[in-house]
Amino acid sequence: MDWLVRLATDMLGLTVPVLALFAFTLPLFTKVFGEKKYPGIHALIALIYAAASSTIIAAGYYYAGKPLLYAFGGWPPPIGISYEVDGLNAVIGLFTAWTLLFIGIYSLWYNHHFDEPEWYYILLIGLGIGMLGSLYTGDIFNLFVMIEVLSISAYALVAYHKRRPEAVEAAMKYAIIGATATTIYFIGLAVFYGVYGSLNMADISYRNYQLFTLLISSPTISIGSLVAVSLSLWAFTYKSALFPNHFWLPDAHPEAPTPVSAALSGLVVNIGVYASIRFLYTLYFPGSPLGVYRDIILLVLFLLGFTGAFIGALLMMVQEDVKRLLAYSTVSHIGLIYMAASLGFTGLPVCIVALALTAAVYHVLTHGTAKALLFMASGVFIDTGKTRSLSGLRGIGRLYPWVSTAFIMGFLSLMGLIPFGGFFSKLLMYKAYMEAGQVIPALLVIIVSALSVPGYAKAIYSIVFASPSRNAGYEKIKLHGVNTLLFLMAIIVLLLGLLYPVIYSVLYKYVGLGLVSPEKADLYRRVFLEAYNKLMP
Repeated sequence: MDWLVRLATDMLGLTVPVLALFAFTLPLFTKVFGEKKYPGIHALIALIYAAASSTIIAAGYYYAGKPLLYAFGGWPPPIGISYEVDGLNAVIGLFTAWTLLFIGIYSLWYNHHFDEPEWYYILLIGLGIGMLGSLYTGDIFNLFVMIEVLSISAYALVAYHKRRPEAVEAAMKYAIIGATATTIYFIGLAVFYGVYGSLNMADISYRNYQLFTLLISSPTISIGSLVAVSLSLWAFTYKSALFPNHFWLPDAHPEAPTPVSAALSGLVVNIGVYASIRFLYTLYFPGSPLGVYRDIILLVLFLLGFTGAFIGALLMMVQEDVKRLLAYSTVSHIGLIYMAASLGFTGLPVCIVALALTAAVYHVLTHGTAKALLFMASGVFIDTGKTRSLSGLRGIGRLYPWVSTAFIMGFLSLMGLIPFGGFFSKLLMYKAYMEAGQVIPALLVIIVSALSVPGYAKAIYSIVFASPSRNAGYEKIKLHGVNTLLFLMAIIVLLLGLLYPVIYSVLYKYVGLGLVSPEKADLYRRVFLEAYNKLMP
């Protein structure tokens, strides 16, 4: 399988540039082939390429048994930009590319809402470039660049319906604070470079490992690291909508086009989660120069995660707008993910920390799939009822039995009911905290899950089971296969639960242990050193 590893390494370097080529050539080909239908087809080809590429990269990593590294221009890391893939970004990259492909297919049906489709699809490809670039990069400065690409695309997509003042207001709120967040991260990068003289993730991790093994303590590095990580995490928690940096999300979701809402809630917020995990487990590990500050940061993230999960669950109950209800659901679930990801305190056994990280990534997959499904299913109901109000959508699900079935299955997974994936990811969170001897956090996971049920039940009852009002006058619209797409996603939500033993074993081995096992972490650094020695003249 050496050919697969070589192909995967090449695809690691080609994916983002080729997607950029697709984005830049879309206006040209649109002029040649037509302005209404062609942009969607062009974007779909690009997203198929991204999905295939991410699959090859994940398969290549699996068969290689070690991280893959691609050095752009042949410049050795840390001198040049390099992309490096391990289990964490291989899994999330695979999930991101395929889910974005489903959103792209849905966008073809949603195309009648676009007065300038070429700009929508350019931005959708840009969103994919930003997300995959952020996931695959091994350089924290290039991470800044890719987050900017992602953010600019997201801001513009939220404001796509530019004639609606609410959409422009939501995008401005998102963009102004978002630009501030990335600026703060950029300041953090300056501190990183001042402390380490490097911006390569594996190089920073290697330098920290050297300090750890040589028992060298440097107050300058410790304080500098604390400042840099704190600034970076403020930006990452904003991008992931962690409380109290969640305020942009409930406004952006309702005003954005429905497929954009699905991408924001199911995929975009995960990039901040990924970056937070990467910084706190790859760059800085127990015994790293952060020292006791790392445990304090993890505790703060846990408290913010629980607060966001709790408040999001409560606010779902009082929402009348179905998209705003789903937005607060995202706030709640992102809080749960951070609660799991924060269980990496110094002194805990590797197996427990690996279990918690497995739970966090598992929940990224189950929540992201279910949330993208729910936004897209809601889009069908909103198109039919011409309103986002639950009272205005009463009983509308009866017109679309397959869509309604998928809608219910998505909510059941978010509730955490057997046999859906959401149950098992929450079960792993509970199990990790119980094995760590932390009973109260384990019970908090159950409490938050229970509090979210009324909000979900409200949406299901209103749209599917309630009797339509006499003046509703719903007219069934043509779905052109969207019902099949949504039902397929519902089956995936179910399979994420039914295939739990397989998914758990893969995630635990390649993601959980890959991040916290000393042997696996050392392998990540050694791949960097091998590339440096090989490429240096």
